[in-house]
Amino acid sequence: MSRKVVHVVGTGTIGEPLIGLLCDFKEDLGIDEVSFHKNTPLTTDRSKVKSLMSRGARLTTHEEKFDGFNAIGLKPEFQTEEAIDRASVVIDCTPKGFGHANKKRYYEKYLDNTEGFVAQGSEFEFGKMYARKINDSALVHGEDKFIQVVSCNTHNLSTIVNNLALIDGEDNLIEGRFNLIRRSNDVSQSTNFVPSPQVGKHQDNEFGTHHARDAALLFKTLNLDLNLFSSAMIVNSQYMHILHFHLKVKKPTNIQKIIARFDANDLIATTDKVNANEVFSFGRDHGHFGRILNQTVVSIPSLNVRNETEITGFCFTPQDGNSLLSSIAITEWFLYPHSYESKIQCLAPFFFDEV
Repeated sequence: MSRKVVHVVGTGTIGEPLIGLLCDFKEDLGIDEVSFHKNTPLTTDRSKVKSLMSRGARLTTHEEKFDGFNAIGLKPEFQTEEAIDRASVVIDCTPKGFGHANKKRYYEKYLDNTEGFVAQGSEFEFGKMYARKINDSALVHGEDKFIQVVSCNTHNLSTIVNNLALIDGEDNLIEGRFNLIRRSNDVSQSTNFVPSPQVGKHQDNEFGTHHARDAALLFKTLNLDLNLFSSAMIVNSQYMHILHFHLKVKKPTNIQKIIARFDANDLIATTDKVNANEVFSFGRDHGHFGRILNQTVVSIPSLNVRNETEITGFCFTPQDGNSLLSSIAITEWFLYPHSYESKIQCLAPFFFDEV
């Protein structure tokens, strides 16, 4: 059997914890080797790169940058093209618009040796959109080689729609309206912080922001055409994104039914907390690399049902945690299409029932 090698491109807010997860659980996941690409030799990043290497990850970079890495005490083992070519699965965690002008076109030349390629977040048209436990049934092995793991907020939005509306029938949702209240940047980042709350633009006439558009396209892989619309704003916080949702459904429901559905789903956490800092603190103390791997954390005190058919509430987005889970799930699907469901259960300790 060929060796199972997973290669991660990027060491940012998704790449770094993803490399750590893959290294820590590679035996349970049936992975022989984890490699990662670092683009620039920076002394400020040296500590995290050393930590990842000490966990067993193998450093790669562009051939012309080997001297720069060696000069700061980091020894790359493979150059960029070689690392991609020898990988079973490649997960690109570089930001939108960074690196390759067309990521899909860049990776297509490695198709002969690689099972699949995964891109993160808003890499529109990279490949089939995917979110764990939303559209696994839409995956076609041998056909789907390029997968776009949707953004963390799209995970959250889609999970709410799936478990509050579609669970009672594919035609149960009348409309879904959402407001994404986004943190300005991650605690690890020093740029793009905003001085005050900043409202976002509606750049899509039909869906508002890319969050509802991507969720609609995600459900489109299941042949569903949903009425979704989202708005977004940024607040001057580094804690967590918050989603406000308002769903109109056909079938009557109540708070007790809603909470029971949340409790029955291992990827939905509930909380009696109403402050983002407290939820964030729980993830920092009990998550892996500080990440909660649930799809969403629903604030129970915020829930409301009006006229039995209008459901409103707030939920916290586990920053990048849901994307990490989907990235590992799709990686395992590429490597072990018939047993990936059982293999990823090694991550179950980081699926919390309550936060």
